[in-house]
Amino acid sequence: MAITRQVITSLQRDGTDMLGTKSLAVKIADESIVSGSLLTVESNHFCVLKSRGAVLNVYETGQYALTTPDKPLVGSIAQGFFGGASPWVFEVIYINRSKLLVRSQGVATSAEMAEMAYQVDYYIHVDTKEAALDLITHLPFNGAEIDTKEVADYAGPAIEQAINQIVQVTKMENINEHITEIRESVKGHLTEFLKTFGIMLNDLKVLIMPKDERMRELISLQAIGLTPLEAVRYYLALRMAEKGLVSAPNAACGLPFNIGGQPSPIYNVGAETGL
Repeated sequence: MAITRQVITSLQRDGTDMLGTKSLAVKIADESIVSGSLLTVESNHFCVLKSRGAVLNVYETGQYALTTPDKPLVGSIAQGFFGGASPWVFEVIYINRSKLLVRSQGVATSAEMAEMAYQVDYYIHVDTKEAALDLITHLPFNGAEIDTKEVADYAGPAIEQAINQIVQVTKMENINEHITEIRESVKGHLTEFLKTFGIMLNDLKVLIMPKDERMRELISLQAIGLTPLEAVRYYLALRMAEKGLVSAPNAACGLPFNIGGQPSPIYNVGAETGL
């Protein structure tokens, strides 16, 4: 925050915006913010002015002179209780109107109880002054700001519930066939959840894959037309090829490995590869 000659602004001394691309709201509480100070609101912000817990006004783009409430404490009362200093302390909250990217991640279980990792990327923004009030009313500050990580933490259970409703009754290999249905379910749940906080959901992307890397590779091999048994053999052959073993093609074909034209007396792929 930069305050020069009683001007309050969200722009820092180097010209950068203090909200950036990760902060949804930033709170400024400073004794130097007094009646008569000039409040500057950028085109991509809302600004909420509070005093002693009460909302005094919500501002859009422009510059405004701050004034005390209609009935300030003056005279002998202020002199006696506050030593002559004004008891009014202003609190300025800037709210980001720009579209912000939020990412939520978690784990769901398929019909076979296999763990499926999911990632949901979505864009949010605060659209109106009323929505800005809803945001600071229902979403608490953890310090001086509300960032996209906090939004992701709050929205996480709603996203997890929407995904599990479909994933838990779907076989792992068929989950991607239902990705559009899952996306619409998440979008509906998330839209209703964020509305309480004055946050508008713009668009989202859902990605679901097996949590285990080995399982992801096996499913990828089946996707090119291999049977489950062939996928296992090809997976084994790929791992053997990475270790430089000449018997990798034999593992892929399911054939024994011959030495000097004679079948090897002992062929233990597991022992040879360490897999």
